[in-house]
Amino acid sequence: MMAGVWQTKDKNGRPHKLWRYWFVDWEGKRRYGTGTPSKADSLRAARKLEGEHREIRLGLRPRPAAGFEPKAFSEARQEYLDWGESQGGRGGHSWGEKHLATRKRHLRWWQEKLGPKVVPDLMGSLPRVEKALRVLEKDGKGKKTLANYAESLSAFCDWCVEREYLAEDPLKRLRRFDTTPQVRRRALTATEIRTLLAAAPPDRRLVYGLACVSGLRAKELGSLTVGHADFVRGGLILDAAWTKNRKPGFQPLPSALLAFLKEMCEGIPKDKPLLFFPSHPARSLDIDLQAVGIPKWTDEGKVDFHSLRTTFTTLVIECGANVKEAQSLLRHSTPELTMNVYARARSDRLEEIADKVGERLGYGGKCEISVKQPDIPEKTISTTPSGAVGYDEIKMVEAAGIEPASEGASACASTCVARPLGFATVGARRARFPGPLGGVDTHPRTLRRRPGPRPAVVALAT
Repeated sequence: MMAGVWQTKDKNGRPHKLWRYWFVDWEGKRRYGTGTPSKADSLRAARKLEGEHREIRLGLRPRPAAGFEPKAFSEARQEYLDWGESQGGRGGHSWGEKHLATRKRHLRWWQEKLGPKVVPDLMGSLPRVEKALRVLEKDGKGKKTLANYAESLSAFCDWCVEREYLAEDPLKRLRRFDTTPQVRRRALTATEIRTLLAAAPPDRRLVYGLACVSGLRAKELGSLTVGHADFVRGGLILDAAWTKNRKPGFQPLPSALLAFLKEMCEGIPKDKPLLFFPSHPARSLDIDLQAVGIPKWTDEGKVDFHSLRTTFTTLVIECGANVKEAQSLLRHSTPELTMNVYARARSDRLEEIADKVGERLGYGGKCEISVKQPDIPEKTISTTPSGAVGYDEIKMVEAAGIEPASEGASACASTCVARPLGFATVGARRARFPGPLGGVDTHPRTLRRRPGPRPAVVALAT
């Protein structure tokens, strides 16, 4: 290996932060590049490049095309953005406007922080990338924002590897950030929704109502035109160009709301917006919530515009939809996303369900502490209520097996009728439950089975 590193100086004699490196390529020529602030990492990257060119010289790798030169970073970045604007999205669709703007801003920021001249200068940049992300975190950026910055550069590196601008992904060892939401969204109750719709201005009232009965996201609601309302099928046509999953869809609507939209859209061109959508829906919702006294923050979470989608999911489940139906209405890829991320369990519903379970078990209405106990002998107690239907009808039958039953067991099987198993008491204090479990002794020291013959098989008498 003949690769090496050196450090240049500025006009004042101070060393530059980034180390420079050189290596010998497959033709025997010396090549130069810019490394990292770490001397060891820069030398490691130079030796790796020289090793790859040595494999080319030995015939283990294909030779690069004639006139091959490293791709300039600015040129590759613009090529990547053009590709995304054309077909970089899901299913070969273009990126959304917001996504494209975000990638432009992030890649420009990375170019300023890392200072690559050509794409191969990204090799060995992992320590600098991690340091830049830590600086962002100290500046107050959240985990989701940090993950978005890292994803922009990582996706660009993967794209460069596919086009052979890079030999391998320099960020393949970059650890993912924990993007678990720190704040949970809550679902509005039906009373809160009615209060909000009654007090909101007419234009925003339609926006909130449509969001609560369709679950459409803010961008999807803002992209609707009059032509997307299908009054024959009874719902909204969703275009793949602006849905989040980049797939066409159809969202059914309540008949009363459809009748209102049909009357409202008469005489309006189909290319006109269906809604007067606010420029900042979350800010408008905060104003309307405050006006009617609905708290934005509670113990169950916060309320923002996307909470209306959470509200729709919860209402769908409460109305009796099964998991598949809820997943289809939400247009989710997996049922786990519908049930574990969007659906909410309301405390009042849980209390109602607990009461219904109690009613099935005999705890309905007023709780009676004093419950008539079954007649049980003084020194024994049964683990089965004495009023069990058909229990006294159980009879013993002769065991069937390889060996014949004993005479004592056979005689017992033909003459005896099974009785409830008794448990001898040893003077322990008994804890008795009211209701259907009345008379059951729960003390562990009383759970000694009464001695006696043990039949092999029990069958119900017909």
